[in-house]
Amino acid sequence: MRVLLIGSGGREHALAVELAADPAVEFLAAAPGNPGIAQVAVLHDVTATDPAAVAALAVEVAADLVVVGPEAPLVAGVADAVRAKGIACFGPSAAAAQLEGSKAFAKDVMAAAGVPTGRSYECTSPAEVDRALADLGAPYVVKNDGLAAGKGVVVTDSLETAKQHAADCGRVVIEEYLSGPEVSLFVITDGTAAVPLMPAQDFKRLGDGDAGPNTGGMGAYAPLDWAPDDLVPRVMREVVEPTLAEMRKRGTPFAGLLYVGLALTPDGPKVIEFNARFGDPETQVVLALLDTPLAGLLHAAATGTLADEPPLLWHDGAAITVVVASANYPGTPRTGDVIEGAEVAGVIHAGTARRADGALISAGGRVLSVTATGTDLAAAREAAYALIDGVRLDGAQYRTDIARNAVEGRITL
Repeated sequence: MRVLLIGSGGREHALAVELAADPAVEFLAAAPGNPGIAQVAVLHDVTATDPAAVAALAVEVAADLVVVGPEAPLVAGVADAVRAKGIACFGPSAAAAQLEGSKAFAKDVMAAAGVPTGRSYECTSPAEVDRALADLGAPYVVKNDGLAAGKGVVVTDSLETAKQHAADCGRVVIEEYLSGPEVSLFVITDGTAAVPLMPAQDFKRLGDGDAGPNTGGMGAYAPLDWAPDDLVPRVMREVVEPTLAEMRKRGTPFAGLLYVGLALTPDGPKVIEFNARFGDPETQVVLALLDTPLAGLLHAAATGTLADEPPLLWHDGAAITVVVASANYPGTPRTGDVIEGAEVAGVIHAGTARRADGALISAGGRVLSVTATGTDLAAAREAAYALIDGVRLDGAQYRTDIARNAVEGRITL
């Protein structure tokens, strides 16, 4: 199988590693890629959000399967353009990708499908914002209606901060705060059949103890030994299947990766958000534990044959990933710093680049992540932080408490 992977972040590097390891994959290309992806794939220079350019590249490399990693190309219609060339594509159509592209659209689908989620208001004016904040109360949850690279959400007790974020965004969805541990569940689907992957938990806040601003994610781990035994079947029954049925009913079936962000509230699991692609950094830990070859699974979803696939196989043990971010992240990140010790197994590249002299340098906010497995969560955690000790990046920021509460048995429902 000849595979073309679209994207350049940590999620795509993790996908590239798994795709390259699949015996069925004879050729792997990536566009635009990064220095880490370049270790396992042939890179091509293309604008990922240009549907025509991506489709042309897929034809040029004779791809049997195109895997679209990030959300922006999906919302832009890249998957539609690739499929119009007769090439299988893992990723939803532009219409279906609105489950992530618009928070208001996602809430409308959830309401129609009877999916458990928090109350919400769509707001476009200061008066609407004021009414919504007054009704729902603190903590205030204000979400940019459109794509915001994982940083469009503010959760705050400050009314002024909430109002300012709404003003900065223009169109927002203001939601009821959902209490309880958060869980990420990835579901691979061809629009009808749906296969859940292993639940994971990520960490959105910048600092230890969930302090500081929201980020695109500072770490993750799996499995979740503290989660209810019936969590996955319940979410499939109450959330995924009704959502997929509603999307089919609307004439825009969702095929690809449905990311379900959940809060395990006292009233049961409720949806915080949907995404239309693998989540970063949860992808790193989930794929590290997946034993089933990835390319065949994604190809089955892209060709409507997922129901014919055998049950997934998983490695024993646990996995942890810890994100290393640049100075000033999540504000305007400092770039151009030299990175040392990052070209080893287990280090996943995200915001990295090559300088003219060959040096590896930082080129984004979340620069890289380290991913390690172990016989249990404690062993995986120790291995991940040992990997971080070998990486050198001036001004680096990373959390020291990823999975600590889980290891110490301090997560309660």
